[in-house]
Amino acid sequence: MTDTTGTTAPRRPEKAAQATGFGARLQAAMRRHGPLCAGLDPHRALVEQWGLTYDLAGLERFALTCVEAFAGRVAAVKPQSAFFEVFGSRGIAVLERALTELREAGTLTILDAKRGDIGSTMTAYAEAYLGPDAVAPADALTVSPYLGYESLRPAIDLAAQTGRGLFVLALTSNPEGQGVQHAIRDGRTVAATVVDGARADNATAHGRHELGHVGLVIGATVGDAVERLGLDLVAAATPVLAPGFGAQGGTAGSLAATFGPALGQVLASSSREILAAGPDPSRLVVATQRVADGLVAPHG
Repeated sequence: MTDTTGTTAPRRPEKAAQATGFGARLQAAMRRHGPLCAGLDPHRALVEQWGLTYDLAGLERFALTCVEAFAGRVAAVKPQSAFFEVFGSRGIAVLERALTELREAGTLTILDAKRGDIGSTMTAYAEAYLGPDAVAPADALTVSPYLGYESLRPAIDLAAQTGRGLFVLALTSNPEGQGVQHAIRDGRTVAATVVDGARADNATAHGRHELGHVGLVIGATVGDAVERLGLDLVAAATPVLAPGFGAQGGTAGSLAATFGPALGQVLASSSREILAAGPDPSRLVVATQRVADGLVAPHG
């Protein structure tokens, strides 16, 4: 793949990519590119804003333009699976192509699919997205723990075996989430028990100074909830995916206030602020760099 400057984006063999755990690979990517995750969200309004038709051809043009702009420039890219699934099997094929091209360019991918189930169904989800025979696996997958953290066990264990990662929903920014995530049982909030689970899994699989393979999703706009609910993210050694940076209201200052000593573990996700710069790949590159630059100082 050639970028807009005429240089070839770096490539890496897939087997070599999995030789190191996901947490360590993410840390390395954040050190190299900064703590930005670029969202790849081809929803109707954005596709049409780009002057594209909202059909399979428009989806493919949108997705591959994002790949061209983001590959080799950000720590991770997060495609939202739903916006591809709406086009059926052909849309999934576009998603698989985007994931494959990003992997070949050496850019980590987080598939935002929020899967969650029990037993053999969760095992099948894990194999589909994280297994050694997955068609186009991402480096990490978002999952929902609200059938119980242990319901995710097939995905947690398989991710560890294949060198991939998970981001478990812990504190989301939607108002409805508080009714579940802030609820208290046996003196602990539900969110705290999710953090406890991640801490236990990361402690058994990773070294003292390395982030684990079980990450958490915590919104960039949750305010003081991390401190107020007593969530020790540093002890959990967990990568944190923080959606909502940029157009949804999250700022570098609010990230620092929200995450405190765990700020260095935070991968801030921005979608609309960057994607609004399309469809010109060079403008997307400029927007991506501008957002990334805004994150450097608090993490430095």
